[in-house]
Amino acid sequence: MNASLGRRVAAEAVGTAALVAVVVGSGIQATELSRDVGVQLLANSISTVLGLGVLIALLGPVSGAHFNPAVTLTAWFADRKSGSGLRPLDVFAYVPAQIAGAVAGAVLADAMFAEPLVKWSTQDRFAGHLWLGEIVATAGLVLLIFGLNRTGRGRFAPGAVASFIGAAYWFTSSTSFANPAVTIGRTFTDTFAGIAPASVAPFIAAQLVGAAAGLGLVALLFGPVAPAETDVVMPQGDTELAASPR
Repeated sequence: MNASLGRRVAAEAVGTAALVAVVVGSGIQATELSRDVGVQLLANSISTVLGLGVLIALLGPVSGAHFNPAVTLTAWFADRKSGSGLRPLDVFAYVPAQIAGAVAGAVLADAMFAEPLVKWSTQDRFAGHLWLGEIVATAGLVLLIFGLNRTGRGRFAPGAVASFIGAAYWFTSSTSFANPAVTIGRTFTDTFAGIAPASVAPFIAAQLVGAAAGLGLVALLFGPVAPAETDVVMPQGDTELAASPR
């Protein structure tokens, strides 16, 4: 990545904001068009897959299209000894930008649908099976991203990552948030994709555990993790329905 840090941080903020706007906005639209929760989740997941794939393809060459603190931290950890990956300064810049972007995306989606701009979600997602779902979703995401990079197939990341998130919407109990920034952003909207603030800490803890597990799987399946190539390390997003019936 040859872009300046400022440009990369801007790409992370804009990309994460757009991702959350897609997740929240499509959730609101789905609930307005159908009362069937299955149809709502289907619409939400399809929109997320399409939006995420486009965002990764567009912004991956600029910042790596992480849009996800768990991916950023994992990328830094994997390459910390090689000197060719993210620096601590990059991490400290990326993560706040991702969180700020996620909040802005939720507020933007609410504004587009004439919802209160900021209203804390009342959707409780506090349960052990949901945390397990987040561990599985995040571990799978990290394994996919780094596995593609380690095998020289990073060019497939836009479609592969988006497809995994779309599948995880359905096969994980949490609907695959798999992203601390997106999780925080979704507390700001009391709509289909929201998550109650009290449910956030366990979700983020599970996501970090999943990221570590995913990195362990990379080492197991592809050999020692460092040095890992993370030019276009992407990653994810997710929805609550992706988590849920959002």
